[in-house]
Amino acid sequence: MIQDGFLYLGLMIGIAGLIAYIEKSSDSKLFKYVPGIVLIYIVGAILKTTGVIGDTEAIDNTYGTIRDAILPALILLMLLNCDLRKLVKLGPKMLIGYFTAVLSIIIGFTVVYLLFQSFYAPETWQAFGALAGSWTGGSANMVIIQGILEVPENIFGYALVMDTINYSTWVMIMFWLVPFAAVFNRWAKANTSHLDEVRMELMEEQENNNENTSFVHLMGLFSIGIFGSAVATKIGGLLPTYGDIVSALTWTIFIVSVVGVLLAMTRVSKIPGSLDVANVLLYVVIALIASRADFTQLFQAPIYILSGFVILFIHALFMGLAAKIFKLDLFTLGVSSLANIGGMASAPLLAGTYNRALIPIGVVMALAGSFLGTYFGLLTAQILSML
Repeated sequence: MIQDGFLYLGLMIGIAGLIAYIEKSSDSKLFKYVPGIVLIYIVGAILKTTGVIGDTEAIDNTYGTIRDAILPALILLMLLNCDLRKLVKLGPKMLIGYFTAVLSIIIGFTVVYLLFQSFYAPETWQAFGALAGSWTGGSANMVIIQGILEVPENIFGYALVMDTINYSTWVMIMFWLVPFAAVFNRWAKANTSHLDEVRMELMEEQENNNENTSFVHLMGLFSIGIFGSAVATKIGGLLPTYGDIVSALTWTIFIVSVVGVLLAMTRVSKIPGSLDVANVLLYVVIALIASRADFTQLFQAPIYILSGFVILFIHALFMGLAAKIFKLDLFTLGVSSLANIGGMASAPLLAGTYNRALIPIGVVMALAGSFLGTYFGLLTAQILSML
């Protein structure tokens, strides 16, 4: 049994690094169905469930200290690429599609929680808040909300199961629909000409920012992340708290989010490698969270998987209705949906499936979700906590 805090930290980082390497270098189809983040969670939870990782004060202190230091740095670095001015340029139809997706997901979680509340484990509203953060932004938002709400690791495991099975199914459906875009657009009476101008502008910006990442870039990004995290944590600790939602960590995340968005409109956003450094921190945080989980309650997972499909069904109904009312094309709906539910992992890929030149639009939409997802997730958690 591991009882030493430093050995525990080294083990979890080592597992995260090994799985990340295998995921990127292996040709196995396993990672098409089980993302590296989920595999890290499974391995960490097994170590905890089998008693390899013990329950000691040293491990608890290491977990809390490292997680609270890395989370703000993670979100700050991820937002350096999120220039919200680009989102406005995408036009009203893309914004309508995006916010319709957000609204439908929040409503979906609310309806499902009302329907199946008696079947859920305690504190499921917290896990659903974290998952809503992921489904309105990406995995990083889910991790951040898990920290803010202190979601029990066992319940958080259900959210990860839903985020794997339900998400993977939804992504498959979105890609399967691509060949039917012309038919759908005729049904919705949609016009796609508004995408061309934005597409060309974003392509030109990408071509001008092809600088390779260097040691100086990585050192600078790491410094910005950790320093920003430290200052925001200090300020956040001085601000008032309100219930379970608005805590010192909530204020800290809010501060680094605002700083990240402001820096995204400066020359700092041109530093290459910010998403890579942020992903390193994300994998470490996931490994730490996994080490606190327990698989003894996974027999309850079927009701959660069913809940996920009902949420996605409600989401699809709202998106179809919006397409008919606002004459939205399938590209706009698909990218808006995956910018929320899939984030950076799938929205750009779906955009590229329609046309490689449209990939930048998927990137911008996903980055917008990475900024807003935390707050939509917290809003969902607040709504569910009152039911």
